[in-house]
Amino acid sequence: MLSQEEVKELLHSVNDPFLHRTLEETGGVKEVNIKEEKKHVSVKIGIGKTNTAEQMQLQQEIVGILKKNGASTVGLRFEQLPDEVIREYQPAAEEEKEKSLLGGGKHPNFIAVSSGKGGVGKSTVTVNLAMSLMRLGKKVGIIDADIYGFSVPDMMGVEERPAVRGEKIIPVERFGVKVISMGFFVEDNSPIIWRGPMLGKMLNSFFKEVEWGDLDYLLLDLPPGTGDIAMDVHEMLPTCKEIIVSTPHPTAAFVAARAGQMAIKTEHEILGVVENMAYFESKKTGEKEYVFGKGGGKKLAEVLKTQVLGHLPLQQPYEEEDEFAPSVYQQDHPLGKEYHKIAAKVVAKVEE
Repeated sequence: MLSQEEVKELLHSVNDPFLHRTLEETGGVKEVNIKEEKKHVSVKIGIGKTNTAEQMQLQQEIVGILKKNGASTVGLRFEQLPDEVIREYQPAAEEEKEKSLLGGGKHPNFIAVSSGKGGVGKSTVTVNLAMSLMRLGKKVGIIDADIYGFSVPDMMGVEERPAVRGEKIIPVERFGVKVISMGFFVEDNSPIIWRGPMLGKMLNSFFKEVEWGDLDYLLLDLPPGTGDIAMDVHEMLPTCKEIIVSTPHPTAAFVAARAGQMAIKTEHEILGVVENMAYFESKKTGEKEYVFGKGGGKKLAEVLKTQVLGHLPLQQPYEEEDEFAPSVYQQDHPLGKEYHKIAAKVVAKVEE
């Protein structure tokens, strides 16, 4: 019959499903009691989170190990580990979760670009921030997670579709940036008529089934507001950072604050606010016209206790006959230079 020490030794190599550490590392084997005459083993186990499906799987694993090694019956009790133990191993658990989400290897810096409402230029900011990070020498990918309102492929002038290699989807690369979007899987710009769970599965596929390779940054263009997809991202990526996009209009800033508050509640670090469509500058007079009002970005940053990363005026990219990319600002364009400054601030904050 098993001794107490043998039981502990058998269970020490078992992993806590939440902290991704062995029970030996977390001190998870709390008590072991043995009734030799009945070959009964009773164990108390401490784990990072109780009363979950993962706990049930762990229970089956432990019972299987003990019965395989001589126990006739097994009694298990679970309790939550002390807060200080969970805090000690939580960062490693979150990193491990994100590594597994992308299929292993070094995980990139995840940055979600969000807004309170549509039409404020969130996708334009995502695309041009990605371009500016690439120009800074970073390896960058974009997930167009705005599944109902996908627009990134068109903005970047992407005309090809992703390839499939084995069981992996190979993202399209444009201007050195890797891109995956719902737009690649929809024919003739058809509307998406899906419910939340189906959308969540698609988003999960964008992580797990896409061969991203070695990235420094993976940007997520989120749908506006605080709906299912935004909630899924907050759940999937515990260490994701966020940029909030708004116009200077007070109402847009007020609505954007909701997206920011959601990030705060889920402990996502807000890198800052980008105020888009901040003003229009006349080429003839040089005067600035504040078409959508003034001060919304600054006020939003104050509410969210963060900084304004940049004020972007209303301007079109230069027209280029040889390359179609209607929303990509060239490196020497005034807005290209502004995005470069924003990207530099992001890198400084993320990699400090």
